[in-house]
Parts: sequence; structure tokens; C-alpha cells
Amino acid sequence: MRLCPPLSTLFTLFFGAVCFLSFSHAASAEPTATIQRWQTEQLEELIEIYREFHRTPELSFQEEQTAKRLADHWRAAGYQVTTGVGGHGVVALMTNGEGPTLMLRTDLDALPVTEETELRYASQKTVTAEDGSQTGVMHACGHDVHMTNLVGVARYLAEHKDQWSGTIMLIGQPAEERGAGARAMLEDGLFERFPKPDFALALHVDASLDAGKVAYRAGYAMANVDSVDITMHGKGGHGAYPQSTIDPVVMAAHLVMDLQTIVSREIKPVEPAVITVGSIHGGTKHNIIGNRCHLQLTVRSYTDEVREHLLSAIQRKAKAVAQGASAPEPTIEISEGTPSLKNDEQLTRRIVEVFREVLGAENALPAEQSLGGEDFSQYGRAGVPIFMFRLGSVEGKRLRRFAELGQSPPSLHSPLYYPDIEPTLATSLKVTLHSVLNLLPVEVEEPSPPESAK
Repeated sequence: MRLCPPLSTLFTLFFGAVCFLSFSHAASAEPTATIQRWQTEQLEELIEIYREFHRTPELSFQEEQTAKRLADHWRAAGYQVTTGVGGHGVVALMTNGEGPTLMLRTDLDALPVTEETELRYASQKTVTAEDGSQTGVMHACGHDVHMTNLVGVARYLAEHKDQWSGTIMLIGQPAEERGAGARAMLEDGLFERFPKPDFALALHVDASLDAGKVAYRAGYAMANVDSVDITMHGKGGHGAYPQSTIDPVVMAAHLVMDLQTIVSREIKPVEPAVITVGSIHGGTKHNIIGNRCHLQLTVRSYTDEVREHLLSAIQRKAKAVAQGASAPEPTIEISEGTPSLKNDEQLTRRIVEVFREVLGAENALPAEQSLGGEDFSQYGRAGVPIFMFRLGSVEGKRLRRFAELGQSPPSLHSPLYYPDIEPTLATSLKVTLHSVLNLLPVEVEEPSPPESAK
């Protein structure tokens, strides 16, 4: 009775196992090496594309030339491109065999900010604002980085179809800064006219995170955002005879203080919520009591229940102040609502493993929750598993210098913000491409073991 196989059989088994492991390692290592080579060759050209996007920003709902430029890049790469979706939205599709549909989204719009970076490719563009004043226009929120990333990703995937299988759906979305572009594209039939994706990914630059790093958070990552306009109506008159008036400025001051008790006394302390009165306008002169006072609020929360409570309580408090002053009922308008961004737990875990493998665990960091808003959340509300992550955009040496000076780095929306584009773009391409290859894998047949090993 033989208790173990002969030496020749053991050698054959060992050799077969080594060959199989070597094959598997080579199969996984090959895309990494290819991506690195391609990136090195293409990065300089992509940086020039970034600078062109940066030089030519357009405001929300006005992104006509930006959308055309992005569509031209995607069309040149071989994608089937549709423009004019939900305004200036762009959709590009490429199907490459069987597999899931993956949506990658970039935003298109810039901000009414006059750039002060003094970069040689700084935006010089100016426009007339709604109030008639002149303002500069700037990609102060990094959407130029986002667009350039998806130009590079689109090109790579078109040139390396052997590495993925399925459908790529690229979205150029307008009006993110107004919280309206995703909703407009969905209302224009985005997921009826085009395939409804199985997954959706997006990134956003982070002005306080080292270039070369990414940050992530599963579950609630960004907030519900609502804008509330309240007009308190009074009865105007002479400032020396207040008894004959109903003072809307006093009512507004009363309301500001009352609003603070909503979060502190009506919402559980463990539930994030913010009510900020960002603007008050009332009156015309020292000795005149006006007829009205206008307040503008931003309201932030995570859950639908807290959001509904906040908005209802704001209306209740405003009406109560007016009633207490025997004033007419206030005018209350709620607008620009963006739902909270909730990253799909399973998709987040899957892609975070990719980040750790590609960048190293020390460069893939948990992120804090933010009460900022992002209308990428709308695609999640439409039933698609979504994941948005943060992309470091400022080199560590710059961040350390700010710290030495006791300063915070310029934030997003600052006229002084700019990314260190080479390491930022290199990282975005690397993590996005590896994430795509993970979600749209090519089915590879495993080699059969040698006959003698059966």
C-alpha cells in the first residue's frame, strides 16, 4: 500500500502549481504595468487638456462649450456620444462584450469666483452676474480635474479592450454647483434612453488631502442640502414712531434666535443637522422702518426624517414670530434641494480594497462625514449603487508649509485654490482605471492541471 505519491508525481504537481500561480500573478500584474506605462506616456498631453478646461470655465446651465469639448474628446476615443441631455449633459457609451454596465460621472460647471492663483493658465473669464455686477469665473471646485480624468480613462479603456468586458457609460453632468444637473438628466430620461448602470463611481478633489492619497466613507458621506428664503412682512413707518409700525427687522432678529433652538432642542444630539442664516436684508435708511425683511438660510441633514423635521420647524417658527407680532404670514420658499449622498456599503468595500492594493493602505484613508452637498446622490436615489471618493489634490510639502505658517490651505471655492495637477491626475487615473477593471472583469479560463495531477 503506497502512503504517498512517487517523487515524479510530486514534482509534476509542484511544477503545475507554480505555473498556475505564476500565470495568475502575471494576469493580475499585467494591467498594473500597462496602466503605468500608458499613464507615463499620456500624462503630459492630459495635463494640457486640463489646462484648457481650466482656462475656459463656464457657469452652471451655461456649459455649452465645455460640454462640446468633452464630447469631442470622447467621440475621438471611439465612444457613441449623445449631447443635450438635461441641458448641456453628455452621455458616452462603449460596449465591449458581455458584462455589467458601469457609469463614471464628471461634472462640467465652474463657479462665479475671480481667480487669484496667478497661474500662467489662470482663468481670465468674466461674466455679468444676476445682480448686474461683473464677476470672474473659475474652476475653483476641481471639475476641470474630474473632466480630464475621464478623458484619460475613456482613452485607456478604448485602447485596451482586452482588459475589461461590459459597458462603460460616461456622464458629463451640468449644473452640479446648483444641485440641479443630475435631476435634470434623470428627468430627461437618462436611465430610460440609455442603459441603467449596475454601478456608478465618481470622485471629487479634496483641498486638504495629500496628492497621492484618496479618502472614502461608506454610508452617509454628504448631506441633504436645502435653501430656504423667508420674507417677514411688516408695516413700515417712521423710526421715531415705532408704535405705529410692525417692524420686520425685529421679527427677523427674533426668528434668527428661534431657529437656533430647532437643532439644539428638537433634533437628537447624535443626528447631524445645521441651520445657518447666511443673509438678512431689510430697510433702506436709519430712520425708516421698512415693510419687509428677507432672510436666506442653508439647511443641512442626512436622513429624510431629520430633513423633513427641520423644514417643517422652520416654517412653524417663522409663522409663530409673525403671529406674535400681529403681522401678515411670512412668505417661505424652499429651493435647490439636494438629497444626502449615501455610498453603497458593498460597493465601497470592494473599491476600497482596490485602493489599498494599488496605492497602499497608508494612502487610502477613512474620511469624516461632511455636511457639504453633492447631487451625485440623485443617481443613488434612482436605484443605482453609488460610490464617490475624495481625491487628494495638494502635495504634502505644500500642506506642511501651510501648517508651519499656522494657515489652512485654500479650500474648494477659494479664488486661491489650485491642485498640484501631475500627482493629482496620476492618482485619479490609476485608481479609476483599476476600479473599472475590478468591476468589469474579463472572464479568464483557468489552465487545466497536468493530466498526471488529476
